[in-house]
Amino acid sequence: MNSRRDFRSHRAALFDGIEEGAIRSSAYSSQIHEHENDQAMDSLHDRVSVLKRLTGDIHEEVENHNRMLDRMGNDMDASRGFLSGTVDKFKMVFETKASRRMATMVASFIAVFFLIYYLTK
Repeated sequence: MNSRRDFRSHRAALFDGIEEGAIRSSAYSSQIHEHENDQAMDSLHDRVSVLKRLTGDIHEEVENHNRMLDRMGNDMDASRGFLSGTVDKFKMVFETKASRRMATMVASFIAVFFLIYYLTK
């Protein structure tokens, strides 16, 4: 009888709390976990796809803004060149003595014109 008791104790030690129903429930539980993992992976895949499209849109928008800023910079450089050329011409006109004389003569003529206009009125 002692050997039978040893057999039962060894069997209890090997299969402590595991019964056929418990094995089935753990297999069912693992299927449920696998299904939940698949759903989580699908959800994660959808989120990654949305993020990928979003980053692609952001990249495209940044490229468009860079092109626009480059065009604006080129236009500013062209207008700066045009404006500096005009300022240089004005400096050249006002630096020469003849031009100053011409400017005072034109200003005097305009002043005399307004004086005569107001006196005749």
